[in-house]
Amino acid sequence: MKGFLSVLGLLASLFTAQHLVAADANTEEKALWDALRSPKHFALMRHSLALGTGDPANFTLGHRETQRNLSKQGRQQAQRIGALFRENGIESAQVFTSEWFRCRDTAELLGLGPVTPLPVLNSFFRNYEQKEPRTEALKRWLSQRDMDEPLVLVTHQVNITALTGVYPASGEVVVVARHAENGLSVLGSIRTDP
Repeated sequence: MKGFLSVLGLLASLFTAQHLVAADANTEEKALWDALRSPKHFALMRHSLALGTGDPANFTLGHRETQRNLSKQGRQQAQRIGALFRENGIESAQVFTSEWFRCRDTAELLGLGPVTPLPVLNSFFRNYEQKEPRTEALKRWLSQRDMDEPLVLVTHQVNITALTGVYPASGEVVVVARHAENGLSVLGSIRTDP
């Protein structure tokens, strides 16, 4: 009986710890959504699920058949992410995207408003010499951008990692603050697993 009570106590402690961790995660996620609704913050989002890595050898900008595209699951994931934005009080946003179709489709499926291609969000996975110039160009663009309304940038893992140091999963939303004197800082990220 004593052993049973010890196990029961241990299980109760584990349940309480899990509940506290879940409550902390919900509080952190709420703070991130609050930040996205406030000025000087933006969402940097990796395109939703597309099978494979990088791009085929015959990749051609503007030709869908030469690119990795969203899977059915990725398309559904993008729609769910758009619903998450709306559930958290962001009905519309300024939406900019890489010119790659998997990013453009993700941005469109969010349903947050008109989508504008932004070449500084294009992948440099196959042209790594573009990492520094593309990242610096994006920083300049961000420094001049009006952020009084929600801003969502849909791009690629390499671009997000170069700018923030975060290695996001497909569809992950990285929340970033822009500071006049210190540049950018990552507040956290919202996982949106497919």
